[in-house]
Amino acid sequence: MGTLDGRVAIITGGGRGVGREHALLFAREGAKVVVNDLGGAPNGDGADISAAQAVVDEITALGGEAVANTDSVTDWAGAERLVRTAVDTFGDLHVVVNNAGILRDRVLVNMSEEEFDLVVAVHLKGTFAVTRHAAAYWREQAKAGVEVDRAIVNTTSGSGLHGNPGQVNYASAKAGIAAMTVISAKELERYHVRANCIAPVARTRLTEATPGLGDIMRSTQGSAFDEWDPANISPLVAMLATGDCRFSGQVFRTMGGQVGLYQGWTVVDEVAADHRWGIDELAEATTHMPATPQTKVTGKHAEAMGKK
Repeated sequence: MGTLDGRVAIITGGGRGVGREHALLFAREGAKVVVNDLGGAPNGDGADISAAQAVVDEITALGGEAVANTDSVTDWAGAERLVRTAVDTFGDLHVVVNNAGILRDRVLVNMSEEEFDLVVAVHLKGTFAVTRHAAAYWREQAKAGVEVDRAIVNTTSGSGLHGNPGQVNYASAKAGIAAMTVISAKELERYHVRANCIAPVARTRLTEATPGLGDIMRSTQGSAFDEWDPANISPLVAMLATGDCRFSGQVFRTMGGQVGLYQGWTVVDEVAADHRWGIDELAEATTHMPATPQTKVTGKHAEAMGKK
């Protein structure tokens, strides 16, 4: 018996990297998987059905059940078709893993409107579009009296949670995904839906293409424990997808064998007055506060922060 027996799951960006590992683990644990992947390049250009189909072929060769879908998550109708693919093929939908993403890194003053819009469209709108259509189906099921645990697992990034120069488009989208997760958990609880989010760090096409970082991540290949292996990320996603998981509205950081829980935006200091502040008075009262953000991200996660 697998931990996901009978669960039907959509995994976007499931044709390569972290998404592929999610799909394979879900299938090994008994889930029926819709492998969604447009098959584009790391910057989003192009399309190729072979990426998604290759993972489906791997799953079926191992005796699992899977179907390929190549709709773009940025397309409203395509996201709806993706959800219908799961329901029409396997009879239900229990889990949505929003993993699809692209990169178009550039510093703020050089970034074009297109580079900003495309990255936000894939990450933020894509996560919303698939979640929105899945949620509509789940609401119908709940109203019909079907009480089954449903789960959303979104993908944020250290770039969105801590900030990373050269990624204002990617980081903005990823921060939005974390916020969307918290709100989704609150709004969809009545329909038996949980929502959580992960900030993964692993070796993928995107991270390997990053100058310096790719060399660091490739250095552990073949070692007893390859801490950059994308397969390390998938157990957390599978746990969050199980029918008896207790988490909802949470954001986790994960890399290698490490899993951490974020606390979110927290007020760490304040000043107060019994009157409206004067500008100079307020400047004087806040002189003890740090002038720039203080981060606790250290070590290898800090090196890789901001890349999925």
